[in-house]
Amino acid sequence: MDDRAAWAAFDAGACGGTYRSTKTYDHNEGLSCTFRQWRAGGSHCSLLHGYALAFRFVFVARALDERGWCFDFGGLKPVRAWLHEMFDHTLLVAADDPERERLEALGQHGLADVRVVPAVGCEATARLVHARVSGMVRDLSSGRVWLESVEVREHGGNSAIYTRD
Repeated sequence: MDDRAAWAAFDAGACGGTYRSTKTYDHNEGLSCTFRQWRAGGSHCSLLHGYALAFRFVFVARALDERGWCFDFGGLKPVRAWLHEMFDHTLLVAADDPERERLEALGQHGLADVRVVPAVGCEATARLVHARVSGMVRDLSSGRVWLESVEVREHGGNSAIYTRD
């Protein structure tokens, strides 16, 4: 296909397919939270520990908006604010943690900013964030864009990705 044919196909929208764009909130965003994976048995992961979490979002659209964008990143201010509310110097406690009462007491004594969540760990956090942010993306784009996946990174070596089927 020569250049003229390619541009004609582009202008006619004949290319089809989907568009993807990504937004990353890296480790330097300051989303340092603490948690413990109480089900981890004898592993050190069963102890309180923390990471500066990073998040990567993949957005998908079948058509671009009037500006030629898949998704307007400027509309993510509420997402960033929620990420900070949930993960900025907080203690995540799994709802079924047998030590939940003790951990919540840290918050009652002003020693921690506690968030009770369904589960903890990268995989659970990716799913939780996806559940919350997917609705925000849908609303911000009037249903034109959907959130394909969320990746949560503990550090450069560990991450988990949640994609809803």
